[in-house]
Amino acid sequence: MTRVSTFGNYQSALLHLMSAQSRGEEAQNKVNTKKNATDLVGFGRTSETVSALKSSQTRIQGFIDTSKTVADRLASQDLGLDRVADAATAGRLAIANAIAAGRMDGLMAAMETEFKMAQDGLNMKHQGKFVFSGGAVDQQAVVMPAAPAGTDLEKLAALPAAGDVFRNDPLKQKSWLDENVTMDTGFLANEVGQELFDVFRDLQLLHQATPLEGQMTDAQKTALTTLMTRFENAAKAVVDVQSRNGAMQARVETLLESQEGRKISIDTILSGKTDANMAQAVTELEMSQIAIQASAQVISQLRQVSLLNYLS
Repeated sequence: MTRVSTFGNYQSALLHLMSAQSRGEEAQNKVNTKKNATDLVGFGRTSETVSALKSSQTRIQGFIDTSKTVADRLASQDLGLDRVADAATAGRLAIANAIAAGRMDGLMAAMETEFKMAQDGLNMKHQGKFVFSGGAVDQQAVVMPAAPAGTDLEKLAALPAAGDVFRNDPLKQKSWLDENVTMDTGFLANEVGQELFDVFRDLQLLHQATPLEGQMTDAQKTALTTLMTRFENAAKAVVDVQSRNGAMQARVETLLESQEGRKISIDTILSGKTDANMAQAVTELEMSQIAIQASAQVISQLRQVSLLNYLS
């Protein structure tokens, strides 16, 4: 005689149903996330490896973000330095043209324009911050005094020294670009512009002593020739700083390429550890759905089973 246990059959069927639902949920998560697990616990024995890879991935991404920010900042610095160098070169050229013509008509107006260009270059901003202000990134590197009234060159000449217009602090920008690479990527306005501003100031003082207008005298020609040489030297000094900035740009670009290559490598390894086999995940999902349906059908049939069916 066959023994029938309704409770035992129900329990067995329910366990199978719950197991199938659990497998279905796991397979569904794999399909939705395309990952083998959503947390480290789900990776079991490989969790330590996955954790180490993710840590390396995060660290390298941080260096990549820093390198990109530094590269953009160096590009802004290059633009600012280019303006300062152009101002020095243009100042020299204006004097050379005046000497060649023997007249100084419009010379000081041109010099005022070039001086403003040099100021603009040293007050260059990147992402709202002044790049040549050292640590004082929220204030201009070059600030002309409000008094006395007059042109910027007249205000410069009224100061005890040209360096009094610089408001940068001595802290240079330093960047951590890789595990073992740190660079001083900033330049200070007073270091870049001091020599050039001294020449502009001396030019204005010369103008105030003997106005640089009209026909040029021999004494003025001698003085202007000296100033022209100083403008040339100041331009070379700025170009030298610009070349150092360019060398840093090249190094940052090389580091960035290396870091992006390392990240791709780590991403590939991590993907092999964490990414789900989608074909297998879909198959597992379909199989679990079939198992759920089968278990549900068994439970439905058990509801119709009665001991009366076995009684004669």
